[in-house]
Amino acid sequence: MNDWIAAILLGIIEGLTEFLPISSTGHLLIAQNWFSAFKNWSPAENELFTVVIQPGAVLAVIAVFYGRLRQMASTWRDPKTLDYLLKLGVAFVITGVGGLVVKKLGFTLPKDIAPIAWATFIGGILILMIEYVCRGKKLPGEVTWLVAFTVAAAQILAAVCPGTSRSGASILFAMLVGLSRPAATEFSFLVGIPTMLAAGAYEIYKALKDVAPAHSEVSSALNVTAQTHAHLWGVLLVGTVVSAITAFLVVKWLLRFVQSHTFNGFGWYRIVLGGALLALVARNVIR
Repeated sequence: MNDWIAAILLGIIEGLTEFLPISSTGHLLIAQNWFSAFKNWSPAENELFTVVIQPGAVLAVIAVFYGRLRQMASTWRDPKTLDYLLKLGVAFVITGVGGLVVKKLGFTLPKDIAPIAWATFIGGILILMIEYVCRGKKLPGEVTWLVAFTVAAAQILAAVCPGTSRSGASILFAMLVGLSRPAATEFSFLVGIPTMLAAGAYEIYKALKDVAPAHSEVSSALNVTAQTHAHLWGVLLVGTVVSAITAFLVVKWLLRFVQSHTFNGFGWYRIVLGGALLALVARNVIR
């Protein structure tokens, strides 16, 4: 498969799935696994691509919430705004520390489909269960400290279990502890801005530090020119831009969707997809 076509397709997948409760990382890994049948990408390039294009989706959230962010910046001295910002900050710090601990413990993105399939399937069941528990309840829109801690814990869980969905886990768990769906969606997205930017910056730095020597050795052995490296970064840039544009449209749609809809449809989608993937793994069609 042509690199540019693959980059565009993966960028669309990232933009579509990053903020929906269906797991962007899981879908990217599944797509990359299938794309490898057409083009043998190295694991290092796969991981670097996944890391780089995710912060691109964050740009979409900043654009969508620009008015809200500007309002909080101009009224940060107001006790209510300050309280909200403090809770955002604490949730971000807990998530960041937890993410570093997860990395130190050696958790990495799986290369096989099976764990992603299980996380997708189980996540779908959990969505239906949480929606059932919250059904008919009039949940308040005030973010409590319990909500802030819960959202942070949900994001750490998503880091430990790729396929869980960072946004889905944080929104649904926030609802489970008493926050309305629209408020949970906003808080999850706003926490995700610094979280994903920080994680992306760290991972890009680490990937460049670790992968660059390996690429240098490979390039030397294969007599690959500097244009090849420029091509790789060009492909990454295309994927990032496509991801940002797609995510912008998805976030705008989702903010309207959560006003009057549940996530049950996403739950059933995950169950069907996870079940299909598990069946394919059992038959050794995919790995």
